[in-house]
Amino acid sequence: MTDTVGVILAGGQARRMGGGDKGQLVLGGRTLLDHVTGRLAPQVGGMALNANGDAGRFADYGLEVLPDTVAGFPGPLAGVLAGLDWAAAMGATQIVTVAADTPFFPADLVTRLQASAARAGTAIALAATLDGDRTVRHPTFGLWPVSLRHDLRGALEDGVRKVVLWTDRHGAASAVFDGDPFFNINTPEDHMEADRIMQARAE
Repeated sequence: MTDTVGVILAGGQARRMGGGDKGQLVLGGRTLLDHVTGRLAPQVGGMALNANGDAGRFADYGLEVLPDTVAGFPGPLAGVLAGLDWAAAMGATQIVTVAADTPFFPADLVTRLQASAARAGTAIALAATLDGDRTVRHPTFGLWPVSLRHDLRGALEDGVRKVVLWTDRHGAASAVFDGDPFFNINTPEDHMEADRIMQARAE
């Protein structure tokens, strides 16, 4: 497991929540980042947080904070690249990314992503769910090999921003999960819905 480390993506600007850090929102008496780190920690050999701005605001979490190395808030791929560079320095071979605003993601995310990549013979796997007959990918939840970090840096420098445009180049596999475990909090209404979900689970 030490070959696989986790990176929490929190580099967005949270415009629909009025700005600020969505990971610091409180849900059930704990911040979203508390929920996310609690779910991810048992699945990986170490964790870091991709976030921009003052790293000191995350000091209570004890995580290394990795800013984007590509200017202009280019999206999740920049966070993936920052995570891959960090993992390479640690000697890890792959990272798994999760979103900081998604508190209910699966407790077996990492093993399922790895199994899907192995079955497909690919280096990348993305989480997915089903919407009827349609497979919906959740590209902020993915398995990424350190060996492709230079390829990713080149793609970002060439202007690629959409995650699946880059992952499709490498034949990314999909790990399909039941239900809606990747429900994320983008708006105040989502925050209220997440609170309802958490209360229902506690009953």
